[in-house]
Amino acid sequence: MNNKSEIITINYYNENAEKFYNDTYNVAFSKIQNIFIKYLNSNAYILDFGCGSGRDSKVFMDKGFKVDALDGSIEMCKRAEKILGKKVLCQQFQDLNDVNKYDGIWACSSILHLEIQKLYDVFIRMRKALIVGGYLYTSFKYGNFSGFRNGRYFTDMTEDRLEDFLASVGGFETVEMMISSDVRPGREDEKWINIILRKSNIQ
Repeated sequence: MNNKSEIITINYYNENAEKFYNDTYNVAFSKIQNIFIKYLNSNAYILDFGCGSGRDSKVFMDKGFKVDALDGSIEMCKRAEKILGKKVLCQQFQDLNDVNKYDGIWACSSILHLEIQKLYDVFIRMRKALIVGGYLYTSFKYGNFSGFRNGRYFTDMTEDRLEDFLASVGGFETVEMMISSDVRPGREDEKWINIILRKSNIQ
């Protein structure tokens, strides 16, 4: 069941879907996309976990990867479906129940909207959904803040906070961690923490 913060956040994306699509779809994100896919085989199966506009799914599909796209906002799903020419699953993150299915999970600027306990549960679910040796990419706004900002709930992360959190989750090895600037015009001063994890053989 969704809690108040999730309902408010999903409503935000439903109500602002067109603006969010226009602000994000044409943004160049190839640097981090390429860092992620260098770890994957050419026939890898990717879950775009919170696909938003469909920008990244489109890139992965164009490169020949098999992609499942998922988002919690029905309005974002509708827009992504037009871009991708395929069904986008409208589903909440905590409803992920796949086991040993994906070679890679791409959770770009998406699961950061979960409160920390829900985030813990979703990390467990993502770990289960990956094959052993599979890779997870995710990103958070940089900082120690947790709460509402600009109409949505955010859990921010620093290096220390993220490392402590991952230690509590278990089952992942950190492959790369990097700090980046927001790629949207006019927001270059906003910092993000990006991480690529590899699923170990711990279940």
